[in-house]
Amino acid sequence: MFPKFSPRAGAGVLLVTALAAVGAGCGSDDDNGGTTSNASTAAASSSADKGGKIAFLLPENKTARYENQDKPFFIAKVKELCPKCEVIYENATQDAAKQQQQAEAALTQGAKVLVLDAVDVASAAAIVNRAKQQKVPVVSYGRLVSNAPLDYYVSIDPFKVGQQQAQEQLKALKAAGKANPSILMINGSPTDSNSAPYKKGAEQVYKQAGAKIVKSYDTPDWSPDKAQQEMEQSITSLGKTGFDGVYVANDGMAGGAIAAMKSAGMDPAKFYVTGQDAEVTGVQRILKGEQLETVYQPLKIIASKSAEIAVPLAQGKPVPAGIATAKTDNGAGQVPSVLVPTLSVDKSNVNDTVVKDGFLKPADICTAAYASACKDAGIQ
Repeated sequence: MFPKFSPRAGAGVLLVTALAAVGAGCGSDDDNGGTTSNASTAAASSSADKGGKIAFLLPENKTARYENQDKPFFIAKVKELCPKCEVIYENATQDAAKQQQQAEAALTQGAKVLVLDAVDVASAAAIVNRAKQQKVPVVSYGRLVSNAPLDYYVSIDPFKVGQQQAQEQLKALKAAGKANPSILMINGSPTDSNSAPYKKGAEQVYKQAGAKIVKSYDTPDWSPDKAQQEMEQSITSLGKTGFDGVYVANDGMAGGAIAAMKSAGMDPAKFYVTGQDAEVTGVQRILKGEQLETVYQPLKIIASKSAEIAVPLAQGKPVPAGIATAKTDNGAGQVPSVLVPTLSVDKSNVNDTVVKDGFLKPADICTAAYASACKDAGIQ
């Protein structure tokens, strides 16, 4: 099931790739008037060698994935597909007005396509409309911009993510003898289109299982600091035994919630804290037993699929058939979509998922404080 929205000033930093090497598949732009066959070959070669400017606009940097995974994965795939393409990269640091300025700057620099992960999915409609005025297509990345004429959408199914988180937590709570548990929810930013379906997916699972939600927060900016404050407020108002499980929408905020519990003398392992994004610190907490699970979004696939769409758009060519096989309603129409499956990761499968895929390196996870836990989990 997908929700209606289905699964962070100034001139940008210009990342200019190297010129394409002369060789097979990289022909001359000149056509010396040969035979029809030769002219067709030259035209195809010229098209393959064509560049284009692509703007990649990310929402924030408090969540580690954007700078550490999304950015390098996307740029690497663009370079692979189009050596002469240029990526105009910007991070809005959770400022919607700043992101609009960055988009305007990218259009001024000649961007032929915008790949946009919106700070605010409602106000970002202005960015999309502005791009369309200049006949520049827009790919909504990660977060679905609402009520705007998008060309493509690449993300995960956020409703299913919420279900995965709650299902794993309830399984652990049941094993601990808590059949009808009380749940504290720390949800994502209300300006993110994915936050509501994460929350609704989890709520559906809790309701079906007879779990009771005793307090629920929508956390501005996905802020770990604000999540820590929400956890502190909950401990004060509910008491240390006033809830059985803590649902947290992502790993960054889970870190804040767990810090609050530890400061209050509580053992976070007993509250089966959820997460998302498979951040290094989140995985380390899982191995140590402080966090129950995280949801792994295969960001390399998401970034790569976005690049596979953006490159032909930047070159003025059609997007290959078979990439965007789904449709998502964003309020303005059915947007051609790529929805990538997600996976819940706990202590038992860290090595077979995020490590095996090369998403995280053992050297990054298994620092001195976690060496023993890594050995126990078979991570080397």
